[in-house]
Amino acid sequence: MTTSNATTPLVIVLRPEPAKSNGVDVRASVRPRLLIVDDIADNRTILTRRFERHGFDVVEADNGLTAIELIDREPFDLVLLDVMMPGIDGIETLKRIRSRKSASALPIIMVTAKSESDNIVEALELGANDYVTKPVDFAVALARVNTQIGRKRAEQQVLLANQELRDANEDLERRVEERTRRLVDANQRLKVEIADREESQARSQYLAYHDSLTGLGNRLLFKEQLEEALNEVSVTPHPLAVLFLDLDGFKAVNDTLGHSIGDLLLKSVASKLRDVLQPTDRIARLGGDEFAILQISAAQPASSIALAEKIIEIIGQSCRVDGHDVTVGASVGIAIAHPGNINTETFLKSADLAMYRAKSEGRGTHRMFDPEMDAIVQARRILERDMRTSLAQDGFKLFYQPLVNLQTKKVTAFEALMRWDHPERGIVLPSEFIPVAEEMGLIVQLGQWALRHACAEAMKWPDQISVSVNLSPLQFSKGNLVSTVVSALASSGLPASRLELEITESVLLEKSERNIASLNQLRDLGVRISMDDFGTGYSSIGYLRSFPFDKIKIDQSFVRDLLVDQGSLAIVRAITGLGVSFGITTTAEGVETEEQMRCLNLEGCIEVQGYLYSEPVAAHEVAKLIESLVDRQLRVPAL
Repeated sequence: MTTSNATTPLVIVLRPEPAKSNGVDVRASVRPRLLIVDDIADNRTILTRRFERHGFDVVEADNGLTAIELIDREPFDLVLLDVMMPGIDGIETLKRIRSRKSASALPIIMVTAKSESDNIVEALELGANDYVTKPVDFAVALARVNTQIGRKRAEQQVLLANQELRDANEDLERRVEERTRRLVDANQRLKVEIADREESQARSQYLAYHDSLTGLGNRLLFKEQLEEALNEVSVTPHPLAVLFLDLDGFKAVNDTLGHSIGDLLLKSVASKLRDVLQPTDRIARLGGDEFAILQISAAQPASSIALAEKIIEIIGQSCRVDGHDVTVGASVGIAIAHPGNINTETFLKSADLAMYRAKSEGRGTHRMFDPEMDAIVQARRILERDMRTSLAQDGFKLFYQPLVNLQTKKVTAFEALMRWDHPERGIVLPSEFIPVAEEMGLIVQLGQWALRHACAEAMKWPDQISVSVNLSPLQFSKGNLVSTVVSALASSGLPASRLELEITESVLLEKSERNIASLNQLRDLGVRISMDDFGTGYSSIGYLRSFPFDKIKIDQSFVRDLLVDQGSLAIVRAITGLGVSFGITTTAEGVETEEQMRCLNLEGCIEVQGYLYSEPVAAHEVAKLIESLVDRQLRVPAL
């Protein structure tokens, strides 16, 4: 609303030409007369033009005093009254009108901004019949005007009918009384129906903008509040921040204590968050265990950081929920508005990205958004898109690296190593794309592809040479691994004894009983099972008791320092000793020099693999590599 002082009252009377309308019945003998009171001429003009098209006689007034004078002189069916006006405002104008006209004699609909909810409550208590919010949704305004005018005319018709009944002859008095009773009952039912409808509409409006569990605003309301705040910032720059909050450990609460406890915890968290906010702050539950806070007119970034730290502190405190001691944490992302270069979606996404950075960097902390986060996300999205495209278009390749037996001096197997032949970046190593494939859920499809191609390629090699394929833990939990292996062997014709599957200890860390059952099924088929990166985990030795591995592979980190670090040498010696004790083949990875090979041979290592013999080669180069290794004198020095 404008804050300028109106000096000259303005009254405009429009009598539109009759027209077809989906509003009131323009064929009625008395056209409805509407008084629009608003100090802003554009607002009046827009509403006048639209109501005129729907068959209303419209009178305009630019202030409250003019409106009261018009009401004293002329009859009106309804008043649309703006709350915020110079001079006497809408509330005072309402009071004076109600001292003259009752709510049924002259319905009044208040026009207000969404932020003026206190004024609406006061107006309804003072006798306003209804309200609409700015910006005015004309369809809603027209429906509410028609409802109020319809109610007024219905009541007038009842009064007229009662008057006609009182004037009837005495011999019809009984029938008149019966008719009156029916009309009164009908009128009461109409009032009840209208009241119920209005209550239902108000309830529906509330539910559309609020979270039913916590009573906080929902995503829709928060985005509208954020958009309004950003519009204000673009006009009058002032500090503005969004805090995006996600609970740490909430899923564990739901999984262990049940969703009912989880719901009670969310209500408790919502209450705690309300208590630490300023009156100007806005809060919403966006869904699940995610909350967002809009911080207005506070010094930034100091205020948002202080609020984030306070939230992390209070949410991290243990609380009692329905007899259970529950502890969760909070990770908070913060985004600060910069006028002119941000919109609602971008602003909220920025805070969300900052929250995920806080999650990835230890949880229970806060992080401020910087543009690099968005660049990382965009690069990740492009990487995911390209991976899906490459899988569909045969963009992944298998390279093969030989494993050489130090005792027989022969190639015993080739390890299949996946490479991504990116159309722009060239060969991408698995250390970059495998973690992304696992997060995307694409690793199961990649694993199936690798098994089929590796088995088919191995059929081209000499019978005594096996192929080794690495497995991801997700292939155990999300894929039908045993069926995949059976299918790959059957389609290629490769004997199961020539297939080795390499796993890491993470396969046995999670759901180990089920995973060990799968490993036993594979071993029963004749497939050989290897423990990769042995010695780098927490419980590698313990796993040798839980499953009869055919091979353990010594991690290259120990081989690299073998000749210069006594600790690495001791670990290699211990692993080869375990291999002898358990009857398990030991393979050393990352062998690059003759000296490393000789030392490993002296320590009793059975196989070696590394650049000393060959880097990984493409499938079509394997046959040539086998020939060159046969021709090469693989000499192992005598001890």
